[in-house]
Amino acid sequence: MTPSFRTFGEMLPESPVVLSVPHAGRDYPPALRMALRAPLASLAALEDRHVDAIALAARERETLLLQVAPRAWIDLNRAEHERDPLIDDGACRGAGASVKVRAGIGLVPRRTAAAGELWRCRLSAAEVEERIAADHRPYHETLGQVLAAARARFGCAVLLDVHSMPPIAGGRARVVIGDRFGRAAGPRFVACVEEALGREGLHHMLNTPYAGGHILERHAAPQIGIHAIQLEIDRALYLDRRLDQPGVGAAATARMLRAVIDALTGQALADGAVAAPIADAAE
Repeated sequence: MTPSFRTFGEMLPESPVVLSVPHAGRDYPPALRMALRAPLASLAALEDRHVDAIALAARERETLLLQVAPRAWIDLNRAEHERDPLIDDGACRGAGASVKVRAGIGLVPRRTAAAGELWRCRLSAAEVEERIAADHRPYHETLGQVLAAARARFGCAVLLDVHSMPPIAGGRARVVIGDRFGRAAGPRFVACVEEALGREGLHHMLNTPYAGGHILERHAAPQIGIHAIQLEIDRALYLDRRLDQPGVGAAATARMLRAVIDALTGQALADGAVAAPIADAAE
């Protein structure tokens, strides 16, 4: 299998905004293909389909982490302990499983709504632990290092975790902002994202139905100047009518994401300018 993620930009970031795209991977290894009981095409339901193309088009000098291994292999937005006992021999059995694990979308997804059960057989504890060691931990360790370096350089860092979502039935929202109900980012950062979306003419929702997952929970530390926001983008904005390939709206969606990045950058630099004199006075 190829390396599970790619890094664009410098490990010493040139911007206080760091981008993460954890669910757009489409590199399905032979071991995964052989283990499938469902059609390979059904795994597209787990992908943030082609949102990597939007992030790459929007990126300028920001450091970007992009997962190339598929979510079906391992989900970076789940904690290491979110292992499903119905498929994983190393999972803890009992009543402590999260709602997402019980729904079959844990650390290694077990099922999709359309295809049902995905795998021919159970996974050994060693197999899942190897994926954690080879794919899950390196992504999070690298992301943590980049955020710490951005915080040290600029006095403030912002993680923008980029996802996509199916169109919300009966809703007007085209983007959902997640900040873990105020725990992952200062309100001023959410406000500047809302303002940027408003200037683009896009309706949004906050934390409903997506508030952010393990990536925000693990890396956000607003009390020390590391803020984190999840952005869910309606796939109908940038994919074709089948929601399969990039469509005519891709360029405009990339411009929207660039506007959000610029807004967060301005706020982060303003926060960092305030934090720097405080840090100097403490030395």
